[in-house]
Amino acid sequence: MKRLSWLALCLVLVFGLLFVIGVQAKKPKKDFRFVIIPKVVHPWFDLVHQGAEAQAKLLSEQTGCKFRIDYRAPSKADVVMQNMILEQAAATRPDGIAIDLLDADGNRAVLQEIINQGIPVVIFDSEPPEGMGLTSIGNDFAEQAAIASERLVELLGGKGKVAIMQGVPTAPNHRIRYEAHKAVFAKYPGTAHPDLKGFVSCDAAGPIGIGLAIKEAGKTGKVLSVGLDNLNQLLALIKEGVVESSSSTKPEMQGAWSVMALWMQALGQPTPKKIDTGILIITKDSLK
Repeated sequence: MKRLSWLALCLVLVFGLLFVIGVQAKKPKKDFRFVIIPKVVHPWFDLVHQGAEAQAKLLSEQTGCKFRIDYRAPSKADVVMQNMILEQAAATRPDGIAIDLLDADGNRAVLQEIINQGIPVVIFDSEPPEGMGLTSIGNDFAEQAAIASERLVELLGGKGKVAIMQGVPTAPNHRIRYEAHKAVFAKYPGTAHPDLKGFVSCDAAGPIGIGLAIKEAGKTGKVLSVGLDNLNQLLALIKEGVVESSSSTKPEMQGAWSVMALWMQALGQPTPKKIDTGILIITKDSLK
């Protein structure tokens, strides 16, 4: 009888211990740190950072957990430097990493190492390496470029020499936009010659440089530019009539949804293959 009582007591203690361990294992995490790695130091990525910080603040207020953003921008657009920053970030064991790829092939091996460590990874403003199954946050880059190109063709009446500012050739989003621009212009043979009449771009910096060059050359209204994105300097050029319009991404939204996707993955929840943040058409009239 004593033996049975002792056995019963042991079973109670074991199940009690398992219950305590189970409760501890399910204890909600109260502190999240997400790393954001852009292509390079640039005002456009500052907007992404702002969006991520705003989302982290909102989640902290609404959940009672602490959300922190660790922003690490390469000083130059170099895939070796970006991979080094990626490895350094992973070594700190963050709850997730969001990165804008400089070179999908060049980044692949390091990304795979980090995924193998169990660290959630999402891609923003870019396309993920093929076959890796990573969530990407951003707009349809081909659609964005086609909108700008078709608008420029319409402004030019279907003819006049045009130029494409390519950006970083290895960057997936820049490459996709470049090919989409070319595809549109290929439909209009009259855009190949004679004098230069219009510009489109594949990144956020291009239309600002183009606009300043048009302004300095006194070619406002003679050479047309349909830009990309929504940086303040570009918006000022649109207001002045130097740049006609812009086909813009939504960088703040990309930062915000990067945080949301990483949070869901950190909780063990699945996330969509693609989170489309949309395209905004900016004109002089829309800025009034």
